Amino acid sequence: MATGADRAVGMGLVGFSLLLFSYYTIWVVILPFVDSDHVVHQYFLPREYSVILPGIAALILLLLVGTFIGVVMWKNRKPKVA
Repeated sequence: MATGADRAVGMGLVGFSLLLFSYYTIWVVILPFVDSDHVVHQYFLPREYSVILPGIAALILLLLVGTFIGVVMWKNRKPKVA
């Protein structure tokens, strides 16, 4: 069973993910149809970052996964028997 602290952390992560997904969806899908002089544009980054930021995040994720796999394989290696 999960403790209260585990549930709170889980709900916090779900809330953060929902907020991030909503922000990105509005930024990429809805904002191009809003006039560029509208006040809502001041709350969002320029459009080119909508491609750059997920690309950087994907590269960092691949780097971390690759590092984790490398460390696990290094620790579990068996010494050569000659």
